[in-house]
Parts: sequence; structure tokens; C-alpha cells
Amino acid sequence: MLPLLLGIALFLMSALPALASDVLIVQSSRTLAYVEALRGFRAGFEGSSFTIVLSDYADVDVVRLIKEERPRLVLAVGDTALAACRKVRQVPVVSLMALSLTLSKSANSTVTGVGVVASPERYLSLFKAIGARKVGVVYDPNRTGGYFRRAQQAARKLGLELVAREVRTPRETIGKLEQIKGSVDALWMLPDTTAVTVETLGVFFRFSLEQRVPLVTFASQYLDKGALAAIEADRLDLGRVVGEQIRKLLDRTTDGPSVVEARKVRLATNVSVSKKLEISTSDLERVVRATGE
Repeated sequence: MLPLLLGIALFLMSALPALASDVLIVQSSRTLAYVEALRGFRAGFEGSSFTIVLSDYADVDVVRLIKEERPRLVLAVGDTALAACRKVRQVPVVSLMALSLTLSKSANSTVTGVGVVASPERYLSLFKAIGARKVGVVYDPNRTGGYFRRAQQAARKLGLELVAREVRTPRETIGKLEQIKGSVDALWMLPDTTAVTVETLGVFFRFSLEQRVPLVTFASQYLDKGALAAIEADRLDLGRVVGEQIRKLLDRTTDGPSVVEARKVRLATNVSVSKKLEISTSDLERVVRATGE
């Protein structure tokens, strides 16, 4: 009798619809940077979640997945995931670790999230602190146009000039850098996937070396190649910020979609380059941190 009752109970349980998760995490790939940011998210978020990694599948219909899983909210991790979630209308979408969220010309007002790139003000305060006045920038308006416009406004307030050149293809980068030789006293490498590629990276470092001007970048991995400094967002804290945004959305204690700046950043410098260029970096950490407070 007992086995029969147990069988009936299991059948009834399997027939019931699955309980929906609070958050459906749509993750672009298993990149360590995404894993680290999600660790920060999970450290502060106590709700339930279900994760799907897009790189594990040939094709994923996110809209259909949402209908099946019935989450209360979607967390898109990375640019591929954010692109896949652009058509989602049933539930709020929150973005984490997506460059396009803060770099492109137009932001998606229906998406909440945190920018993965440090604010222009942090970079520009660093340039001012090292005595730069004219800062060279090569960028693609379709990739980083929105971020560059913000940088222009911030530069004017600080009395700095951005000597900018636009590119539409990576091959144009070499020629555009040639145009600004002798007219800048620092070079700013944006996370622009048109201007900065595997093929063009060396051009930036050669420019810095030959022109004897400091190169400031967005990733510490470029310090060994000749960059003076790099400002990176703290990935764990990016995850925590997103967790706070999600709690507010689920609790209905927020006014609506909003994109915020990275709250905590890390400054890394190249001592060898700073000595060659005779630039003191001792106070730069304080300057960069103070700008975001």
C-alpha cells in the first residue's frame, strides 16, 4: 500500500508546474570575468536563480525561455547576453558586464544595470594629475560615441582638450594615430572594439614609446606592454551593485530603469614606464578614488 501511495504522490508532484525563479541569468559565456562578477551578485542576493550560458548552445530563444521558466526578472551578463535580451518585454532586464550598456551612442532606457567601464571623469582626473593637457583619443562613434560625448563634456570642465580621431575600421587606426603625432601629451585607449584590436594594439604602444607620452588604458593586462596606468572596475562590486538593483526592482522600491556608474575601481600603474617618463604615480590612486566619491 505504501509504495502505491508514494507512486501517486510522486506523479502528482511531477504534474505540478515548476516554481518560477526570481532571476533568470542569461550568461554570454563562461569567461572568468563573468564568473567573478556573478560571485559578487550571489554574495548579496538571497533570492532564487536559474542560469543558462549561451555559448553552451547553438541557438537560444530567450523570449521563449522566459515564457517557459517564468522568472520575475532577467539578468543579462555580457554583451552577447544583453543583445539576446533586447526583445524581452515580459519582465525587467538588468545588465552586468556589458560594454555596450554605457559606451554606445544611445542607451536602452528599458534596461537597468551597472556600467563596466570607469566613468570618464575618473580617467580625466588622472590625466590632469599627471600634467597632461591634450589627450589623444581614437574611437568609433558607433561603438563608444556615447561615452566619448560624456568625456568631452567632462574634459571641458577640467580644462583638458581631447584630440580625437574617428575610425570606422581597425585599419584606419594606424593612419589616425599618425595624424596626432606631436600634438598630444597623453594617449587614452578606450575599450573600443574597432580601434583596439589584436592587430592595432602594438600601434598604441609604439606611439607611446616613440612620442614619449603616457598611455592610459582600461585593462591592467596592457601594463606589461607599455601602458602607464589602467583603471578597472571592481568586478565583485559590480555584481553587488546589480544585486542591490535587482532587490529594489523585485521589491518595487525603485522608480524605474536606470544605469549607474561602476562604484569601486582599481588603479594599476607601471613603475618602469613612470620612471622613464618621469611621472609620479604616488598620488594617483587617491585622485581616481576621490573623483568617484
